[in-house]
Amino acid sequence: MDIGYRQAALENLYEIMELIKSAIICMNEAEIYQWDAIYPDEATIKQDIENNDLFIGIVDGKIAVIYVINNSYDKEHNNGDWQYPDTEYRIIHRLCVHPDFQNNGIGKITMEYIESKLSKAGIESIRLDAFTKNPYALKLYKNLGYKIVGYADWRMGRFDLMEKFLAGN
Repeated sequence: MDIGYRQAALENLYEIMELIKSAIICMNEAEIYQWDAIYPDEATIKQDIENNDLFIGIVDGKIAVIYVINNSYDKEHNNGDWQYPDTEYRIIHRLCVHPDFQNNGIGKITMEYIESKLSKAGIESIRLDAFTKNPYALKLYKNLGYKIVGYADWRMGRFDLMEKFLAGN
């Protein structure tokens, strides 16, 4: 599948929010109560865009996937027994595939793209968190070699803190 990745712009905000709303409906139907009307909200997504942290993947002119990359984390990330604490790392947040594009490998393709791009930029490791009741996300990250290094408890429940060393460095 041909996916074009680029930084999101404010003009993409409406389409991104529609993607998120569709994903929430889909997750709720699967009894994965990870996101809701409170999070991620429009103010959070707008801030991600303004910080130049939000990226989109486009397929056939439509946003198929979104993700955020930065070094920002909540204090709960301190619960992680990070295996590469002295490396240059980035954190992936809010990876979400539009339901219309799910089950086509876009999550895996996007993660491999992110890993390659970060590795080429000299980033040595990636951190993220995954909702423990989202079997699809957990399977994706496990299959890509991410290791659980701790957990964080947030409003919607428990999240595994995960980390991967990028071997290309």
